[in-house]
Amino acid sequence: MILALESSGARCSVALWDGTLVAEAARDEARGHASILPVLVEQVLVEQVMGQTAVTAVAAGVGPGGFTGLRAGLAVAQGLALALGVPVLGVTTGEALAAEADNPANLPIWAALDNKRGRIFLERPGEPPVAVEEDALPLPAGPVLLVGDAAERAAAALAARGAVARAVPPALAHARGVARVAAAMLAGQCPRRAAEPLYIDAPATT
Repeated sequence: MILALESSGARCSVALWDGTLVAEAARDEARGHASILPVLVEQVLVEQVMGQTAVTAVAAGVGPGGFTGLRAGLAVAQGLALALGVPVLGVTTGEALAAEADNPANLPIWAALDNKRGRIFLERPGEPPVAVEEDALPLPAGPVLLVGDAAERAAAALAARGAVARAVPPALAHARGVARVAAAMLAGQCPRRAAEPLYIDAPATT
């Protein structure tokens, strides 16, 4: 069973995954991740009545996202993994978002996140996230779907330049998306990622 945490944005969430969603808890908050996450972890573990099935891995969102939220989520995840004696995996925000998108046509999914400084964190499949100006977004080779809290802006900017781009939910990453990706990693379907913060911009404050 995978215990997954996500706190890279304005949502704290925790999920238990065992081939399907077992339990989850979430709170949409821009601040206070360090105090919220332990409460959510306890909530989902109590719901599951731990002991029936043991946690075999912990997964956490690594960003891009807010510095404080990422640090809090990774600290909790690493502490839990150490206490449980299980591996800890990292999942990017774009990977978690894409895992939950409705994509029947199997189109490429780009994640577009507001970096809060006038630019967009863009994450494309197989490429590292980058921070770009809205009018400098790269043009896709074909139709794409966009997820994330800046998806509407990015889709409009791309469409204005002739691209076929459409924004779809989700806007905020959730731990269940982190769990889906982590399960694929453990099954050998995609490379594993270390649970280390993926920072794109320098901190706004010291």
